[in-house]
Amino acid sequence: MAESWDLLVSTDWLSEHLEGAGRDFVLIDAGEAVAYRRAHIPGAVGVPHPYLKARDDRNHVMPPAEFEELAASLGVSNDTPVVIYDDNASLHAARVWWVFDYYGHRDLRVVDGGFNAWLAEGRPLTSQVPRPAHGTFAARPQEAAVCLVDDLKAAVDGPAAPQLWDLRSDGEWTGEELRGNQRGGHVPGAKHLEWRGLMQGPPARRFRPREEIEALLLEAGIDPTAPTVTYCELGIRAAFGAFVLRLLGNGTARNYDGSMNEWANRPDTPLTLEV
Repeated sequence: MAESWDLLVSTDWLSEHLEGAGRDFVLIDAGEAVAYRRAHIPGAVGVPHPYLKARDDRNHVMPPAEFEELAASLGVSNDTPVVIYDDNASLHAARVWWVFDYYGHRDLRVVDGGFNAWLAEGRPLTSQVPRPAHGTFAARPQEAAVCLVDDLKAAVDGPAAPQLWDLRSDGEWTGEELRGNQRGGHVPGAKHLEWRGLMQGPPARRFRPREEIEALLLEAGIDPTAPTVTYCELGIRAAFGAFVLRLLGNGTARNYDGSMNEWANRPDTPLTLEV
């Protein structure tokens, strides 16, 4: 099981291990399907959509049977090492990481810089789609990794609310940007730090050094070691937050998967517009 900062691997590492004999991991491209079909890192398999939401429920992660089917089709069994990358500053890679982690898979890594770094470094690409042998995956949901709407309601109303990290944009946080929701604002008591601020600039979009990430969290009032519920609009940026906390050695983060797409469209959930 990859722990802490070992969850990240470099493009150099990936290149070396792709070319080595006896590669034992499945490489997953967590980008959009159309981009994957156009070009991807040789040997990578693609997901149908990086959000991995239920077919009939946009608010929640796909159920165990759906994920078992997907993982097996990618060639992943429970003991298969998995390496994930994307072309979106690791946002989608972190989401796919979180879903695998939620379903009990433990040997997971993310490529720092992903496709953009690989491309900028002039490394090989292909449009050829591999056909891996089917894996055998049994999903083991880790309920402590996810926060449901009733859990968050009880926590916000209770005497000992967990730390809440809002990873959305400034406009979403203040309520100026509704994203189609009925109401705007943020969950009472939440701290705000947009996910993008934890990444270095283009072209590679790698993670900032650990000490910089920790300093940015602390500056925003977020304790990197505390039990935390992360949220955003659809649980994607929230999954990124859970990944960042795991990078820092904090395995207690819970992703509110429904996030504002659920919370801001119910009449019984509190929101605040205070900055």
